[in-house]
Amino acid sequence: MLTYIIRRTLYAIPILIGVNLIVFLLFFVVNSPDQMARQILGEKNITQEDVDNWKKQNGYHLPLWFNTGASGSEYFTETIFFHKSIKLFLFDFGTSDANNINITSQITQRMWASLAITLPTFLLGLLVNITVSMIVAYYRATYVDFWGTILAVIVMSVSTLFYIIGGQWIFGKILRLFPISGYDAGVNMFKFVALPVVIGVISGIGAGVRFYRTIFLEEVNRDYVRTARAKGLSESVILFKHALKNAMIPILTNVVLTIPLLFAGSLVMEAFFAIPGLGSFIIEAIQAQDFAIVRSMVYLVSVLYIVGLLLTDISYTLVDPRVRFE
Repeated sequence: MLTYIIRRTLYAIPILIGVNLIVFLLFFVVNSPDQMARQILGEKNITQEDVDNWKKQNGYHLPLWFNTGASGSEYFTETIFFHKSIKLFLFDFGTSDANNINITSQITQRMWASLAITLPTFLLGLLVNITVSMIVAYYRATYVDFWGTILAVIVMSVSTLFYIIGGQWIFGKILRLFPISGYDAGVNMFKFVALPVVIGVISGIGAGVRFYRTIFLEEVNRDYVRTARAKGLSESVILFKHALKNAMIPILTNVVLTIPLLFAGSLVMEAFFAIPGLGSFIIEAIQAQDFAIVRSMVYLVSVLYIVGLLLTDISYTLVDPRVRFE
C-alpha cells in the first residue's frame, strides 16, 4: 500500500511541472509582456517608453528563458521564467500587476470566505443527495422513482442564476430573513452565508440525485445483491448497508475530486452575494486585466486538481483491497 501511494505521488511531479510550463507558455509566449502592458495601460496614447517602464516595474523586462547578458547562476535566475514560474512551485505568487498587492496574502485571507460557503454547501449537498438518491433507488420502478427522477431533471435544468435571484428576492426582499449581499468574518457570518449555502444545496440536488441514483441502481442489480436477497435479507439492509459500501469507489471519485476545488470558491455565488472570496478575487482580476493574479489562480486550481486526483487514488486503497494489494 505504501509503495502504491509513493508511486502515485511521484506520478504527480511531472504533471505539476507540465502544468507550470503550460501556464507559462499561455501567459508569456502566447500573450507577450508587451501585450500585457498595453492591455493594462490602455491602447490609446501609450508610448513604447510607457510600456518599457511598466515592464520594468513589474519584472517583465527580463528575457523569457535565458539571460545571455548575465553570467553564472544569473544566466538562469535573471529571467521571467525563474521569477514568475519557478517560484510558483514554492507558492510564491509575488505581487499583482495592477496595484502591487501581495497575491499570496490575499489568497490566504480570501480562502476562508470561500470555504465558509463551499464547505457547508458540499457537506450538506452530499448528505442530501446520497440520502434522496438512496430513497429513490429503494422505491425503484414506482411513482417515487418516476417523479423523483422528473423533479431531479427539472431542478438541474434550471439555471443557478434563477435560484440565486429568486432566493434573494424571496428570503431577502420579501421575508427579510437574510441579507442580500455582504460578508462578516465574525459571529454574524452565519446570516451572510446561510442563504448562499441553501441555494447551493438546492441547485445541486438535481444533478447529484441523478448521479448517485444511477450508481445505486447499478449496484442493486449485481450478483452479490441477488445472493443477499436469496438469503432473505431485506431491501433496506441490502441497499443501505451492502450496496452503499460497494458504491464507495464512484462516490469517492466524485467527492474527493470536488474537495480541492472548494478552495477556489464559487464565481457566480460570490459575485451575486458580494462575498470577498477567491471566486470574486478571480473576477476582479479578470476585469482589471491583472495577469499576475489570473496566472496564480490558474496554477493554484491546477495544483488543487492534481492533489484531488492523488487523494482519489489514495482513497481507493481504503475501500478496495484489490487496489491495496496491486
